[in-house]
Parts: sequence; C-alpha cells; structure tokens
Amino acid sequence: MKIDPEKCIACLECVDFCPMKCIAEQDDVVSIDQDECVDCGVCLHAGVCPTDALYMPEESMQYPRAIRAQFSDPGVWHPSTNQGGRGTEEMKTNDVTGRFRRGEYGMALEFGRPGTGARMSDLEKVLQALIRMDVELEHDNAVFAFLEEPLTGKVKPEFRNEKVLSAILEFKIREEQLEEIVRQLRPVLAEVDTVVSWGLASRFAEDGTLPVRARLEALGVPTRPNAKINMGMGRPIVEP
Repeated sequence: MKIDPEKCIACLECVDFCPMKCIAEQDDVVSIDQDECVDCGVCLHAGVCPTDALYMPEESMQYPRAIRAQFSDPGVWHPSTNQGGRGTEEMKTNDVTGRFRRGEYGMALEFGRPGTGARMSDLEKVLQALIRMDVELEHDNAVFAFLEEPLTGKVKPEFRNEKVLSAILEFKIREEQLEEIVRQLRPVLAEVDTVVSWGLASRFAEDGTLPVRARLEALGVPTRPNAKINMGMGRPIVEP
C-alpha cells in the first residue's frame, strides 16, 4: 500500500486502521513503511480517506511482493490453489473428505497475527524441522508454491524476506507421535521471531470424549474449550 502525497491532507484517519501499525506522520507527511506493510488493504477497504490518497501500487501485484496480499487479504486468491485464505479446509469438511482418520491427528501452526505479522523465513525454520520429524505435510496449502524443490523446507530465496499478516503450516501425525512431536517442536518455535498459534484436529472417541486433551495436559499444553467442531452431517466419500 502507498499514499499519494499530492492527495494526502494528513488527516490521519487511516492510521488506526493499519493492523501492522506502519502508517506514520513525519514533518506533516504521512507515509507507509514499505518493509513492514503486508498489503492487507485494510486501510483502503475501510474507506476512511476523504481524498482517496490510499492506493495499491502496481509493484505490490508483482512477485515476489505479490505474496503479501495473497496471504494477508482474504479477497486476493492464491494462483497455486485458486482460492483465498491462508490454509485449507482442515477439519471443517472432514465428514466428507476423511482428511483426518482415526489414529491420526492434524496440526496447524499459524505464524503471525495482526500487529506482528511473519516473515516467510520464520516458516522456513520450522518447516525444515518438520521434514526431519517424519510428518505428513499438507501439500494443498498455499505455502508450498514458494518452497524450493526438492523439498527440504527451504523457501525460495526471493520470497524469504517477504512479510505477511499470517501464514499456516498444516500437517498430520500418527497418534503415537504426539509427545515426541511436541517435545521437538517447542525449542524450534521458541527461536521464531513472531507469535505462533498451535492448533490440533482430533476425532472424538465413540463415547464422545477427546482423549488427546489428557495427553496434552500431561505435556503442559493447555487446551481451550472454544474449538471448531465438525458435526459430521456430511456423507463420507471415504472410510472415516
């Protein structure tokens, strides 16, 4: 995002709408920190500029910078997945897709949030560790379009320093891997210079309980009651 200095009247109406706090005034000139801006477009979509000085420049639509809007603005689609957003449907459609079967857990690591964001290099550190852990990575995730091949976990050099509002790594593990994966991931995540939100997808037991909660608590990992619940109302197309 940029501000046209010929149109801007320095009213500062846009400042509070920036999730990354990168709009600032200096010497009566309002500008956007281009390194910190994730091109989410919130300031523009808010429609608060009385002179229409805010605009998305052409260079924001060109690679490598184009991935900023793709991961930060839900209205911008990823060419590699032909959809918007940062991840896949995860467990939301599990009753139909059978993505997570009994004996498996799904995990999602979301890097960055409004106010912090994340560099693609932050994902790289963790992704390289995951590949060594024998997990099943979700290749339909938009992140995979920006990784080097053969897959080592490294992000293509031109994208490594790009900043996004948030990005998600998704993968599956076998139930028996849980404790070891948690132990190995903790020190790696501690080295990442942004906030990481950790999600887990689990099937309910036949008696309606979630045995994984006790295992997580034993590891010192708190669980929250406000989870996303798939009600199982779809017709499975695969063995659940």
